[in-house]
Amino acid sequence: MFHGSMVAIITPFDAQGNFDEESYRQLIEFQIENGTDVIVPCGTTGESATLSYEEHNRVIKTCIEQVNKRVPVIAGTGSNATAEAIEISQHAKEMGADGLLLVSPYYNKPSQEGLFQHYKALAENVVLPQVLYNVPGRTGMNMTAATTIRLAEFDNIVAIKEASGDLTQASEIIAAAGDKIDVLSGDDFLTLPLMACGAKGIISVTANIMPKQVKAMVTSIQNGQWDDARKQHLQLLDVHQAMFIESNPVPVKTSAALMGKCQADVRLPLVAMGSGTLEKLQTVLRKHELI
Repeated sequence: MFHGSMVAIITPFDAQGNFDEESYRQLIEFQIENGTDVIVPCGTTGESATLSYEEHNRVIKTCIEQVNKRVPVIAGTGSNATAEAIEISQHAKEMGADGLLLVSPYYNKPSQEGLFQHYKALAENVVLPQVLYNVPGRTGMNMTAATTIRLAEFDNIVAIKEASGDLTQASEIIAAAGDKIDVLSGDDFLTLPLMACGAKGIISVTANIMPKQVKAMVTSIQNGQWDDARKQHLQLLDVHQAMFIESNPVPVKTSAALMGKCQADVRLPLVAMGSGTLEKLQTVLRKHELI
């Protein structure tokens, strides 16, 4: 259902720390003009963890309005409290989201059965296509392939953003339930190998600053142009690495600022990049003629 090059879009703030709606609308236009297939607001890269409920809703609403049905919008509505995730998800549905991105409950560290029951409750209470999001590096626990395969039986659980970094785990999901649930890469580094195994696309950080190039690589893979895809993958490798030289989304937001697209401001406990890593980031951006 949701395939191709998808962007986990940043949430820009102004110098006073408020949501910068005008810059956000321009960022969305930049994505659509460069072929991005799906916009994903309020994910990890969108700093959802530090948005108030009011801001969270406003960011999603602004995204839906600006996109205006030109591409699908998958709203990040996950929470570590099941009832809260249901409430936020229902609100996103009312605003017109096309789908939901639901991060695994963080901090609680539920059992696999707890994860299953969490997502089961969401599937049963919110009638909207849902994308599971497994990111152990952020949540402190891994959702196993077996749990994902169980959840694939729900008709409105349509995909999983796999950011475990485990190719074997992603391959197990595709092998056992690839006809029921799509696997999407949650790591820019792994887009090529995961799509070679049968994944359907990427929810990308790098696409915030290089949407045309990420889209081109994904298209090459989809068309079976493996030599081109391999070349594009290797050309983007240093950019992918630079996007995680410090905690996401600090480097990508700083990159967007250096490109003149928004302010670099992030919210505490995130802080501005250190001088050493900033210099390394600038070197990569200059190499790719982004600044």
